[in-house]
Amino acid sequence: MGLHIHGTGLNLIWAWFCALSLRSPPRGVPGLQWLIGSRFFSDPLAIASAFRSIHALSPNDLFSVDYDKESEDLRVLLIRGFHVIGALAFQKDGSTDQVARKVANAALELKKFLVPDGAGSDNAQNGWVIGAVGDSDTGDIQFFASGDGGRSHLQTVPSVVYDNDPDKYIWEKGCLMHCQLPIKLPFFYPMNNSADASEMYSSSIGATASKLKQSDVSFVLESSKKRAEILEPVFLRGYDLFSADPSFVGWSDTTSRESDQKSRLCSHFCSHSSLVTGNYSAENADIIEVTALLNRSIMLTGPAAPGAVFFPALEEAKLLIPEFNLDILCYASKDLPLIDAIRELVIPALIDQLGSYKIGNVSNLLTEHPQLRPYHFNPPGLLHPVTVIYELSYGENEMKQVEVRKLFHARLGLRTDRPLLRISNALSFIVDGTGSRGRQKGPSLLKDVHIGIPSSGVTGGVVSLVEEDGPPMLRFIVYVNLLEGWGCAYRSLQTIISWFKLQLYTSIDVPSHREIQKSLVEIGDKEPSFVGSREWIGAIELSFVLDKLLGVSCKVINVRSGSELPEKCQELALHFEVQGTPIMIGGGVLAYTLLGVDYNKATGDCAFLILDPHYTGSDDHKKIINGGWCGWKKAVDNKGKSFFLHDKFYNLLLPQRPDMV
Repeated sequence: MGLHIHGTGLNLIWAWFCALSLRSPPRGVPGLQWLIGSRFFSDPLAIASAFRSIHALSPNDLFSVDYDKESEDLRVLLIRGFHVIGALAFQKDGSTDQVARKVANAALELKKFLVPDGAGSDNAQNGWVIGAVGDSDTGDIQFFASGDGGRSHLQTVPSVVYDNDPDKYIWEKGCLMHCQLPIKLPFFYPMNNSADASEMYSSSIGATASKLKQSDVSFVLESSKKRAEILEPVFLRGYDLFSADPSFVGWSDTTSRESDQKSRLCSHFCSHSSLVTGNYSAENADIIEVTALLNRSIMLTGPAAPGAVFFPALEEAKLLIPEFNLDILCYASKDLPLIDAIRELVIPALIDQLGSYKIGNVSNLLTEHPQLRPYHFNPPGLLHPVTVIYELSYGENEMKQVEVRKLFHARLGLRTDRPLLRISNALSFIVDGTGSRGRQKGPSLLKDVHIGIPSSGVTGGVVSLVEEDGPPMLRFIVYVNLLEGWGCAYRSLQTIISWFKLQLYTSIDVPSHREIQKSLVEIGDKEPSFVGSREWIGAIELSFVLDKLLGVSCKVINVRSGSELPEKCQELALHFEVQGTPIMIGGGVLAYTLLGVDYNKATGDCAFLILDPHYTGSDDHKKIINGGWCGWKKAVDNKGKSFFLHDKFYNLLLPQRPDMV
């Protein structure tokens, strides 16, 4: 989806126009959004994403933006390498030209707060700025742009062409840099003076931030991917990054090897796998791991001894040592020299994140000892990661944490019925044995077992399947391999819980048979002797466990005979379309997991996609498919054989997808 401006001498590329983040507000409701670009894009007006403005001084004035709060949020949320290049306002009526000028001015004002006095590589006053105006009734958008920081008249963008492969535009020539840095901030504060305590805390943060820009800090850069060739880490010394310190005389004479390291580009650590496979995305991007080190091995010009400085306390004081784990991501061009990436991206990002801990009431730090932790997310619809800081003192289900996530969902235009920004959905930078990384989603058992399944045999039917955000694939962990034919309902429950885990509704481990039994005892449904037994469970017990462990409610459908199940196909299809969760079918002493239906409404013909937990072989996908252990089943096959027994009643357990963030 690329946006090109014709006839004005401009070349504006709309790299991304996501229905999630750039959709218009509800009909008739105005809204303001910040347009995000990058100086590393080949075009200065390429738009990567849009963040909604959510802090206003007056709820009735679209342009009464609380720039202090907006800049505080975006300084954390927006990873370095991306910056605000304009704004988009949806309005109901008014002069488009005048509104475009106000929109551009709002973006320029926000940039002043984000980059005070035009400091840094993304100058707040110069360069291009976009002012876009959308009709909140129709969703139509007009674009305007200025090439001198908004000082001249905005030019109309006459035409828009959307790029078909925005991921490639961003990630073909871009990479990520990741740095974690644990920091302790020891400071003394007067026991009876909170104002002085705030000043001492801020001073401690400022002193620590300044150390990151001194010559005795060094950085080690490594590739996060396992590659066939072994790449040596690149070591960049502080005096290479900043002004040389006279005390380093004799050390600043770099060897040819060190000189070569300083000239290397980010591409040195980037593989070409994406170029071959065409699999461009933030999760598959090349990542350069950065480690910050404090170098105390400095060559001195003369003899010296350890020293200490004594600061007498004028009143009763106390020592506090808060600990923070900085964790930052940056976006960089693969053509950017590593030394510039550290100086212009990594160090400023660390300082920004450290500064975000200064915001707020220091009394909370003194009394509550908050546990602040950054996490990185790449929710569906966003082309680049974002960073949020959570207070881990609150549980994920506590209302204070829920409200925080709701604000982030509103900011990014995300759905409010999906847990897209829960900790279990955070990006992981741990490389496994195969060299891949991503989200930690549980044990690596058999997945995607539906691939290669023959067709259902229903002519003209509509297939409704269990849902996953993203491509329509049946991704869940298959729990089969029964013990002597016992425990099929337990296995079905484990498969259902694995689906909720893979959809990131929960971070709990999939429970064992014994843990399932313990849950039923704990809620009073079973006696203690039930634990460790081989007693069967059914749909009702499964609903109890899902409610206890996941907070998931269930709907139960009862049918008197297996012959009646085809009559429920339309209702089951609606379940998969609306809820999208796997269904447990229990009848007699057997249990199955239902993953979808193929239903022809006109003829009533239907088939059921069954995952059979009675399989007892190895995790062999071909064997499972060829043996019919996962496949389409008709109530009565073409040989007249009934899959569902006519003389048995059946209970169908339909887990309801939680409406949550």
